[in-house]
Amino acid sequence: MNPPFVLVHGAWHGGACWQPLVDELEARGERAVAPDLPCEDPTATLDDYAEAVVDAASVFDEPVVVVGHSLAGLTIPLIPGRRPVAGLVFLAGLVPAPGRSVGELDLADALHPDFGALAAAHTTTDENGASRWDRDGAIAAFYHDVPEDRLDAAIAALRAQHWGPINDPWPLEAHPDVPTRSLTCADDRILSPAWQVRMAEERLGLDAEVIEGSHSPMLARPADLADRLLVSPAG
Repeated sequence: MNPPFVLVHGAWHGGACWQPLVDELEARGERAVAPDLPCEDPTATLDDYAEAVVDAASVFDEPVVVVGHSLAGLTIPLIPGRRPVAGLVFLAGLVPAPGRSVGELDLADALHPDFGALAAAHTTTDENGASRWDRDGAIAAFYHDVPEDRLDAAIAALRAQHWGPINDPWPLEAHPDVPTRSLTCADDRILSPAWQVRMAEERLGLDAEVIEGSHSPMLARPADLADRLLVSPAG
């Protein structure tokens, strides 16, 4: 049996976005949990995000494979210093630079060229600074290849996102020395695929694996994503 998976969602999402993949993995006899991060809490830090992951992983006594989607790329490298980890997987993920915040470093380069226009047209900002997507924007940005029968649940589960974690300096001096992979989605409309490939090489020393589809393969192609994860060197 493979190590269990801890599936960590990105911005505006919750653990529910992983449900099709969790179902796929469990149907194959694998184990997985998908926690909610405190993204709606304006005071939450990367440390709080990491503790939420560690708490969820505590149901397993063995090393886990931690999969981080999008913004969760900032969180998953913090986990090996807090509990045993068999491997990390960056899925369409931000790859942080030690000691630097994403906001000050390269967020403009990391985002897809069309993201700014999509966000301007389809997000609103709460009084406390959190942002939210409307339905049309979420489909265009995240879910343009997600099957129709999964769209309503995916959109209903979207959450507000506060931005403290991208403004705080990333706390590690180096990425952890554990087996790591980077999966880049070829038709990602949130993060630039070219940036993801370049950062995998420059910051992780890896060749990114380019997979089909949108920013949300856990919803669009869960069986294909399960296939990828189950041949991971970390697993």
